[in-house]
Parts: sequence; C-alpha cells; structure tokens
Amino acid sequence: MPHTTTPLPSKTSIQLEDVESAAKPQRIIPTDYTDNNINQDENKRLKDVEISVPVVYGTMAFYLGKKANELQSHKWTVYVRGATNEDLGVVIKQVVFQLHPSFDNPIRVVESPPFELSECGWGEFEICISILFHDDVCDKHVDLFHLLKLYPDAESGPQSTKKPVVVETYNEIVFPDPSENFLARVLNHPAVYVPRLPAGFNLPAPVPSPNMNVKGKYDAKNHPLNHWFINFSEADELLKLASARQQVQAHILKLRRQLSMLDGPPQPSKLAYEVLATVASLVDFRRLISSAS
Repeated sequence: MPHTTTPLPSKTSIQLEDVESAAKPQRIIPTDYTDNNINQDENKRLKDVEISVPVVYGTMAFYLGKKANELQSHKWTVYVRGATNEDLGVVIKQVVFQLHPSFDNPIRVVESPPFELSECGWGEFEICISILFHDDVCDKHVDLFHLLKLYPDAESGPQSTKKPVVVETYNEIVFPDPSENFLARVLNHPAVYVPRLPAGFNLPAPVPSPNMNVKGKYDAKNHPLNHWFINFSEADELLKLASARQQVQAHILKLRRQLSMLDGPPQPSKLAYEVLATVASLVDFRRLISSAS
C-alpha cells in the first residue's frame, strides 16, 4: 500500500478545529477556492454549474482469533473510496489519516489510490481523515472524523474471524462553479456526477492536473475487500424502502383481520395491545428506512 509518513506542509496541515463531523449533512462543500498555481485561462469558472463526487469513508476490522494478543487483537483498514468503488484518483490528490498518538508516525499520507491504510491493534479510537484535491479542483481540503469500531454489536452475535466489523459513511463532496479544465477532465468519469451542460457548450481539451498521479491505473473493481463493502447505490436503497413498506402494509392487514374476527367491540386490554403492535410496526419501519439511507 503506497503511503509516506512525512508531515503535511503548513498549507494543508490538519486543523482539528476545522474538522467537519460525519454527523453533519451529507453534502460537503470545501470552504473556498483560490487561483494559486493555476493558469487563468485554464481556471475559467463555470457559473451555476455544480460537480459532485460521491465518497464513502469508513473502517473494516477483522478479528485475529487464536493469533490475537493483548496488543494486537484485530487487523483493520481505514479508507476513502468511491460510492460503488470507482477510482477517486481523478479528483483526490492524497488522503491523510491521523491515528491515535500511540502509533508510530501517527500521521500517514496516502498519495495514490487505493486511499487506505491498514494496521493492527486492540483499541477503538477516532481517526481524522483529511482529503486533498488536485490543483485544478480545489486548494482546500475536507476533514472528517471516523470512529474505528473493532467489536460487533450484541445483536450481531459474537465476533468472528470470517466476518469483519464494517462501519461506513456516505457523503457527497460538492464543487460549485468548477474550472473548465476540471470539468473537461472528469466529464465522462464514473466516479463523478456532472450536470447536463447547455446545448452547443464546448469545453477545452482536458489537460492533466500538474500533480496528477501518472502511475498505472488503479483497478478498483478487483479490490480484495470488495465483498464486504456496503452497497450505497440508489437502486439498492429503493429496494430496501419498498421491502420495508410491504412489511408494514402486510402487518396492518393482519391486524385488521384480527380485529374483524373479534366478537363485538374489542376489550380495552385487547385494543391497547393492537395499538401498541401498530406503533411497534411503525417504529420498525422507521428503523428499516434509517438503515437503508
């Protein structure tokens, strides 16, 4: 895995007071833009145009089983990836992971995809993830927090060496008024959502960013952790919502049939039970929607 352990230069150093929590809205806009180091012709801004890049960041932890000891009970990976695991190198220049101070060289810089870092340990802690972009994209960075989780929830059963603990968050990084060069470079890239442009609108020929990684293309589809990544596609979410809605409707019909079979008006105790059952079904429905979003 390509990474260095050199600190960030002052221009892009991690500022903890500027970190945007993952609990905030899912659309992230870097704070501002400047034209430093970019030719003015190449940096012509397109007004009222917005480019969005869906990203997922999270951790995946594997229990070491018989190999576990007091200091190393799990092997885990922290990462930033495309929503359906596309190569984000077209937009992201590097990702910086700030680990717990107990790790050697806790600030790790990953300069090419896959933007991930693997370690072994025994404790859970909060990881600061700083995303930096190519020169023609934005000279600001986006900072996020993610809590490393090693142990499964009680309802998930005991920890296993075969099934990892996966915690991921979906966000969209939004770039308003992008440069012409940036738009031309990512126009047909699967990792980027580009709006429909006006008829007859002509973009210049794409020019690689000066700091674009020119190494071999990253084959995201063959990532070894692909099997465990959470599916954040809209189609999958719609299927989950439809399934949840069908479950609630079936439960309501069942309750109606039970009420119709009662002799006379329902007794207070039975009526209270049916009301509670209906409320419980609605609560379950909300949980299903939350898990699908």
